[in-house]
Amino acid sequence: MANMSVRDLRERYQCFFEARGHRRIPSAALLPENDASVLFTTAGMHPLAPYLLGETHPMGTRLVDVQRCLRTGDIDEVGDSSHLTFFEMLGNWSLGDYFKRESLTWSYEFLTQELEIDPARLAVTVFAGDADAPRDDESAAIWLGLGIPAERIHFLPKEDNWWGPVGAAGPCGPDSEIFYDTGRPDHSGCRPGCGCGKWLEIWNNVFMAYRKTADGDLVKLSRANVDTGMGLDRTIAVINGCDDVYQIDTLAPLIARLEALTGHACAYSDAQYTRAFRIVADHIRAATVAIADGAIPSNVEAGYITRRLIRRAIRYGVELGIRAEPFCAQLAETVLSVLGDAYPILEQRRDVIVSELAREESRFKATLERGLREYRKLFERLRRDGRTTIAGADAFNLYETFGFPLPLTLELAREDGLLVDEGRFGELLEEHKTDSRRGAEQKFKGGLQDHSEQTTRLHTATHLLHAALRQVLGASVRQMGSNITPERLRFDFSHPEALSEAQLREVERLVNEEISRNDSVSYDVLSLEQAVEGGALAFFGAKYGEQVKVYSIGAFSREVCGGPHAAHTGELGGFTIVKQEVVGQGVRRIRAVIASPCEG
Repeated sequence: MANMSVRDLRERYQCFFEARGHRRIPSAALLPENDASVLFTTAGMHPLAPYLLGETHPMGTRLVDVQRCLRTGDIDEVGDSSHLTFFEMLGNWSLGDYFKRESLTWSYEFLTQELEIDPARLAVTVFAGDADAPRDDESAAIWLGLGIPAERIHFLPKEDNWWGPVGAAGPCGPDSEIFYDTGRPDHSGCRPGCGCGKWLEIWNNVFMAYRKTADGDLVKLSRANVDTGMGLDRTIAVINGCDDVYQIDTLAPLIARLEALTGHACAYSDAQYTRAFRIVADHIRAATVAIADGAIPSNVEAGYITRRLIRRAIRYGVELGIRAEPFCAQLAETVLSVLGDAYPILEQRRDVIVSELAREESRFKATLERGLREYRKLFERLRRDGRTTIAGADAFNLYETFGFPLPLTLELAREDGLLVDEGRFGELLEEHKTDSRRGAEQKFKGGLQDHSEQTTRLHTATHLLHAALRQVLGASVRQMGSNITPERLRFDFSHPEALSEAQLREVERLVNEEISRNDSVSYDVLSLEQAVEGGALAFFGAKYGEQVKVYSIGAFSREVCGGPHAAHTGELGGFTIVKQEVVGQGVRRIRAVIASPCEG
């Protein structure tokens, strides 16, 4: 097969599954809606969590999509030939419809017939079984029937072939992964998943047949689902015979632009610069999409991740000797040209992306300059004390506080005839990584999209709040985002100024009045056009499919949403606004809580 573009693969994949009864759904944003368990959408299943847990999807039981994702768990691996923070995930879904046989058969057909991948270069893994769940002999038998020889079917334990839950509780089940033989030499004990680079995972078929409870028990789901994911970037690399994911057509232009920004003083093919090129390209691409989806650089949560990505990119840009300013914004222009057709939000948010990247670069370069002054002070102290080695703690402080990558400190030290305690620096860096991972893991402690009764009530309260704000402030108010934990709701909306105390109390009164009516909450499945014509609020046009759910709460609220919701408003008990904040220009935020009926 001739070289395939990313655009072609996106389309061929979705058309393949549409021909098998699937409906195409749009990519959700990187910032999850109403999901406090994750900072970013890290897999195609995140936006579909309510439907995997039993909600009815307006587009049916067979779905297909291309989902933009961002993961930072392997951020320290970025710089090799395959790891990325931002990536695109191809996915097809069965919500209580087909199961293992159809899923595995279609995956195999798409790879070997549609993409013409040599079957001899494929191997698979299946769940080996344990005390919780049986060995997946059914999947193994299906693979044998499709032509995968027994020696290329590997039974692996739960840490390799079991998906989920994300956190303490939620849907989960065995999976079967498909690996591609890159042609690299094997070694003793080499098998798919060993990490040596010979076998590259390109597809994962997850069979969500269980739910893990908060007590740690596995309970069989009444309706089993299929969740598959194929990494678009890696698959294109495989199809086109690339041993480097940065050679594909959505990443190679970024590398070329970076070379130009260095004045061609550094070449990607030069091994001493390759890793830095990859990190800068990956991180600015990820930050660009994150900003477009609302993760404005800040010191908290998703905004902190965006800031970290930008600053890490700038650090490695320093290593490449880039002098152009603001180079991050210039590189983002390339990202927009490459991904803009697939994700129109990028072009819509162009001005915000460029200005935020330029601002962050300016701020951080000032920090680097302060770090250089700090280094000079350190050098003077060492010279005065007659010492010739920079302590690991001092080198780490330059790294963590002022953004100095270790190679920059080493270069300065060499110029001044100093050594650096690299061993202690490495220990401190590893401690820092461990602490960061623990912090990220805590984000998942509640499980993927906690659809408890309390969060369901809070979600319903956001609809009431939205309607009340529009009554008090006018029809210019529109939802800009929301976030729900079991304790509170956070609702972002458009409005140019702070609400007065009287306005806040009126909004609160209207919501509580609707709660006291105990109106029923119902939904209809309509086309988006019908929903809007019928007066439903729908402010996230790009995220909606052809068919949508329209939730009505008495005569008070009518809004396009995926759910879930309380059955009656009286279940909310009572509503209290606890805080209002400014998010950005023209965007306000309200934090609120509800009382259970017995408390109300």
